[in-house]
Amino acid sequence: MATKGKNTDAELEVGEIVSKTEHFIEKNQKQIIIGIIAVAAVVGLYLGFHYGYAIPREKKAAVALFKGEQYFAKDSFALALNGNGADFEGFESVIKEYGSTASGNLAKAYAGICYFKQGDNEKALDLLKSFSTKDNIISPAIIGLIGDCYVNSGNVKEGISYFEKAASKANNSLISPLYLKKAGIAYESLKQYKDAVKAYTSIKENYFSSQEARDIDKYIVRATELGK
Repeated sequence: MATKGKNTDAELEVGEIVSKTEHFIEKNQKQIIIGIIAVAAVVGLYLGFHYGYAIPREKKAAVALFKGEQYFAKDSFALALNGNGADFEGFESVIKEYGSTASGNLAKAYAGICYFKQGDNEKALDLLKSFSTKDNIISPAIIGLIGDCYVNSGNVKEGISYFEKAASKANNSLISPLYLKKAGIAYESLKQYKDAVKAYTSIKENYFSSQEARDIDKYIVRATELGK
């Protein structure tokens, strides 16, 4: 009976943490947006410098994107994606018309997050995977969100691979422990308890000052007990 209780607790936790995002994007939305815009600006300047034609096109793309960013910031995801029927045609339109520009690339990230928020994991995956950046905060955050999409779609193994990739790529105490914990809980849902203990122990040993490390011992104990 004791084992059944432990499994029930684990399943409840999985339902709360694995099947739903831990809202990293929400908690750090402004910083991520600023970071993505900064990356887009740098890329835009580079293209403009080397290819003169890119400057006017990039400016048009940035103008087209601006209204969508406002809707996105207000959590008006449908309007951000599809436009308002007046002065904004939506992120999808920006991607179609300016996909080769930095702002078009940025629109892919915005649109992917919007679809994720609306529960359309398939479209979210397509767009998030097509977004590219080398930023050491934005890139792992998007990779981790791809993992959430897979988990929410029922493909937990693939989700775990992206959680681990996000943690490795970030290699910092803000993002890495978040996704290691998600990976650990996902491993528990698959009854791969040794792998879960390994993920949790990595938080304890490598990111001991993180928020996730504060109560990680109970996760280690639980996975260890369930694995006996």
